[in-house]
Amino acid sequence: MKNILTTGAFLWLITFLITACHDVTVPVNTELTPDIFPQNSSQFIQASGPPYAALRGNFSLDYWFMQSLSTDEAILPARGGNWYDNQGYLMLHYHSWTKDHGTTNSTWSWLSSVIGTSNQALSILGQTIPASTAKSTNLAELKMVRALAYFMMMDLYGNVPIDTTYGDFSPHPKVERAQVFSFIEKEVKNALPYLSRVSGQATYGRANKFTGFALLAKMYLNAEYYTGTQRYSDAVVACDSVINSGLYAIEPRSSYLQMFYPNNGPQMKEFIFAIPYDPAAGAMSGTNGMMYHARYDVPRSETKKFNLPFTPSAPRSTLPEFYVNFNDQNDVRNGQWLKGLQYMNDGVTPVTVTTTKKGYDQFYTGSDGGTAYTYQVNLTPDIILRQDVATFDLGNDEIAWNMGYRNVKFYPDASSTSRNQNNDVPLFRYSDIILMKAEAILRGGAATQGQTAVSLVNQLRSNRTTSAALSSVTLDDVYAERCREFAWETWHRNDMIRFGKYEGKWGFKTNADVTRRIFPIPTNAFTVNPALTQNPGY
Repeated sequence: MKNILTTGAFLWLITFLITACHDVTVPVNTELTPDIFPQNSSQFIQASGPPYAALRGNFSLDYWFMQSLSTDEAILPARGGNWYDNQGYLMLHYHSWTKDHGTTNSTWSWLSSVIGTSNQALSILGQTIPASTAKSTNLAELKMVRALAYFMMMDLYGNVPIDTTYGDFSPHPKVERAQVFSFIEKEVKNALPYLSRVSGQATYGRANKFTGFALLAKMYLNAEYYTGTQRYSDAVVACDSVINSGLYAIEPRSSYLQMFYPNNGPQMKEFIFAIPYDPAAGAMSGTNGMMYHARYDVPRSETKKFNLPFTPSAPRSTLPEFYVNFNDQNDVRNGQWLKGLQYMNDGVTPVTVTTTKKGYDQFYTGSDGGTAYTYQVNLTPDIILRQDVATFDLGNDEIAWNMGYRNVKFYPDASSTSRNQNNDVPLFRYSDIILMKAEAILRGGAATQGQTAVSLVNQLRSNRTTSAALSSVTLDDVYAERCREFAWETWHRNDMIRFGKYEGKWGFKTNADVTRRIFPIPTNAFTVNPALTQNPGY
């Protein structure tokens, strides 16, 4: 959708100056002059763009891979050598990654860049703008962007260095995870009084007060894992701060799927904080990020069905172990999946492919392998390494390319002239607040406002399925509900760890080593910061 942080000449100049001074050690005031700095609230918002652009960068690609391909939610196997990519996806599935794993490295570099860009913007804009309410609000927003990056880094890598000073290039050692948690908590709490209470168009794509409360709720729900201390009652209080605002509501069944369409945006009642994507703006600024879901999820045989301007590859799919959670035929969330026999959008015309008998099945042994063969596309649930187990390869034929149910929650964008999509990606939604509160109560948090775990779960379910309400809920019920609600939204690894399921078996993965709950510090990071030490098990 639209990037709310307008890309004009003024923003381009600020972005250039912030980027240009990345490696410069001389004082900032020797390079910049007051006449190019923001003179009003609107310009200040524009000048805050680089940290948001940095956050958008790798979120829907590398970060998605880390959070989803390491779980039972998604798998990206090779097909006839295609998508083997130096074992990168294989390692994520098997939990066999090393400190030289490509996505582990790129995600560390990306989050470090978000933090560094935020430090730059806070320093430059903080020193040059006269004190005002608008300045305090926008600086608080930038601290929230940095806090989000630190949260993601803490969640993925455990103990990480803390650096908040722009221009300080000295090596920083890692800090204990509990201390990083406390740092983020303090940053968010200090920002809360200055963050806007407004939601909708005016603050869309930017961190408001309720983004802060949502992040605190997520941290408190996971606090026992991060710090060793339970904070479930605090999670309930943080959730209540969002609920009591009255600004958000659960989208009804009629608009659940529309929340993720290419034309989504501030009109979505559930979006607390979303990352906007706009291929057109990205073409001008080079900062749109990589929102490539259709490329990875739509079968190439359905290019015409979705009117895509490119041929997708669809190398990734879900696993039966995850899809089993979609067991209610009355649930609207089933509509996010492509499965079984495929039809065009009229629901009548079959999606067909014409190939040869050998092209359909590479292991076909008949003498007529070159004979033309037309079939209706049928997406099957199981993933079978028919060609080579060692190289994670299904084969390079139609059978292989049709293995696995595909997720099209972030509906393919036919309007884009590139592989990039307009679909904005929510990081925090109101339904997450509802389910986090339910879970926190189940885990021992103090119930409030007359709400119980079962009443909260049913509040969500009443907007998702026509099936009967639940009479009771367990933690496993909440887990299954989260699988249905947040598929493809980068939360599943976090959930699996908290529910004690990350060491389980799925697909071809059997590794139960608990050290795999965090990733290694990448080799390249040691070159930049020799004060780092490696995580246990690596």
